[in-house]
Amino acid sequence: MVTIRKAQLADVPDLFEMINHYVAQKIMLARTLTDLYESVREFLVAEQDGRVVGCGALKLYNPELGEIRSLCVAPGIQSRGIGRALVERLLGEAAGFGLKTVFALTVATEFFLKCGFRETVRERFPMKVWRDCLRCERYFHCQEKTVAYPLVPSEEAEVASHVTVKQMSP
Repeated sequence: MVTIRKAQLADVPDLFEMINHYVAQKIMLARTLTDLYESVREFLVAEQDGRVVGCGALKLYNPELGEIRSLCVAPGIQSRGIGRALVERLLGEAAGFGLKTVFALTVATEFFLKCGFRETVRERFPMKVWRDCLRCERYFHCQEKTVAYPLVPSEEAEVASHVTVKQMSP
């Protein structure tokens, strides 16, 4: 049985090892040990039989916006619902904070689309671009797609849901 819980300092070496497995495959961006220790409070971990088998973090940008980052599952146990469970818990945390939107930059676009995210443009999140993307060695040849999950229906969606389309006769 898998348990999702807040990460603890003792989990950081496992997070580092798991993330670096995917960094070596150029699927994720590297995180330093120092960065992981500093941001451990942002992380949730999936634990099975006392072993960390997945992780994901919720980075807050402002009262309305957050990012899911460093989401991964231990090699060999993907496709068992652990990643989805982490995303659902992270979205729950985001809703608890009152965020309106959660986004992610990912090469696993299909996974996030199955979780209810929609593809969007990275420029919609200038804080992310200024904070991380411009410093990234892959900036000019980035393979990541941007996906977003609206926690609060947008005005456009609300208006659209109340509009009745009248069919015109020829």
